[in-house]
Amino acid sequence: MFNRIRRLRQVAAIASISSLVAGCGVLSSDSTDEQGPIVVGTTAAPSTLDPAAAWDSSWELFRNIYQTLLSYPSGSTAPEPDAAESCQFTDASNMKYQCELREGLKFSDGHTLDAKAVKYSIDRIRKINVNGGPAGLLGSLERVQVLNDREVVFHLNKADATFPFVLATPAMSIVDPADYPADKLREDGTIVGSGPYTLESYEEGKRAELVKNEGYQGYAERKNDAVTIRYYQDSPPMVAALRNKELDVAFRGLAADDIVDLQADDDDELQLTEGSGTEINYLVFNPKDPMAGKVAVRKAIAQVIDRPAIAHKVYRDTVEPLYSMVPKGLTGHTTGFFDDYGEPDADKARSLLSDAGITTPVRLTLWYTSDRYGSATKAEFEELKSQLDKSGLFDITLKSRPWKTYVAGYQKGEYPVFGRGWFPDFPDADNFIAPFVGEQNALGTPYVTPKITETLLPNSRAQSDRANVVKDFEDAQRILVDDARLLPLWQGRQYVAASAEVSGSERALDPSTIMMMGELYRKTSW
Repeated sequence: MFNRIRRLRQVAAIASISSLVAGCGVLSSDSTDEQGPIVVGTTAAPSTLDPAAAWDSSWELFRNIYQTLLSYPSGSTAPEPDAAESCQFTDASNMKYQCELREGLKFSDGHTLDAKAVKYSIDRIRKINVNGGPAGLLGSLERVQVLNDREVVFHLNKADATFPFVLATPAMSIVDPADYPADKLREDGTIVGSGPYTLESYEEGKRAELVKNEGYQGYAERKNDAVTIRYYQDSPPMVAALRNKELDVAFRGLAADDIVDLQADDDDELQLTEGSGTEINYLVFNPKDPMAGKVAVRKAIAQVIDRPAIAHKVYRDTVEPLYSMVPKGLTGHTTGFFDDYGEPDADKARSLLSDAGITTPVRLTLWYTSDRYGSATKAEFEELKSQLDKSGLFDITLKSRPWKTYVAGYQKGEYPVFGRGWFPDFPDADNFIAPFVGEQNALGTPYVTPKITETLLPNSRAQSDRANVVKDFEDAQRILVDDARLLPLWQGRQYVAASAEVSGSERALDPSTIMMMGELYRKTSW
């Protein structure tokens, strides 16, 4: 995942923090945490505490408190057993997936975690069926069967080699049937799980206090006893808190200016970890809107937008332009939007609109969230407005809402055009196409495309060897480019800033860039 670690002054002196961690006790973890909990800052506050409702970065908290059958041990790119002792397809057609649970599993309240609880948790997601929620991940699941206390079988309605990856997402967190209603969300602001930590206290939008779950059985190491997560709306106060030693770690939502300043900083009390990432940012067009529903309007916008300008002017080259919904680094990545549109060209865009009989300027409202993806989001949309308005073809109005009300708005179809970011559920091209298509999807905006949902995705999911799916994903992306319903803008890198006294940040992010809080610890000696 990570390709660069910097100590802000002594870059040459430390080539790899991870090698120091591994080497002969040069650094050691202190599980007693006499200095108190590790304090982590982030701009990604949970939108909910109930796994049945979330298909967003609420998963960050879930991964550390709930447990899933499968998960990602540090350094792994494939899911491995966690609550399960073993899992495997039991047929050649990839349609029957069986797991055996670890023996003696308990929830944090002492109740038994068994195969019935697993079935209850998965069935509950589908029964509640939150719009834009994780039920969309379970399209290939037909039914869940309990064989005995420890064995559960997932019967699929079609071959799906990605199903183990789905089970490894925090959306599939196992909940206690005694504490979570079968037909509605739990809304009392508490969590009962079986993961590495328990939630000791929670203040919505402000903080979550985690303490080690002494009853946890799973793969995760806990190199600390407690973690406090503080939620911020913007990067500058978060970085200021890090510099003032109020935080040990800051990540998710670091603004480009703050990243660049940290990279240039001479402060040897801070370190910055940079790694390749698969986070993407894109625009979504509402097909029911009078203007955004016209393919010529969408293609004209695609023809005008200058992605390199956004990456350079707004994000100071801490992100890179993206011309495909599947990011670079994954099998199936293409450059379809560049191949079709090339460099920004207002004259070509004018022809697209003219040929479709559309009068200019086209008036559209672009929506963005004010508190989800960092403080640069506003500047990004101001740059988008500037580019579109300067073409003379568009008259753009910008509007924003906080994340919770923003989500409700796009799920109700209120926005003509809106911005979204995406951190992958799992590292496969499937997860950059499947969540956004179909009658029910992660965007709450139906995108019915039978060729993708009924042919290309099923074909690709029948392939256990993911190297054999390139053609299917290329064809799927061709459809996405032709429709221009989803417009990729940029692909991010991952940055974690931390006190020089803290180690583990280079190992803390799993393949879906969720932070495993247990990997963080204070250095006790050099």
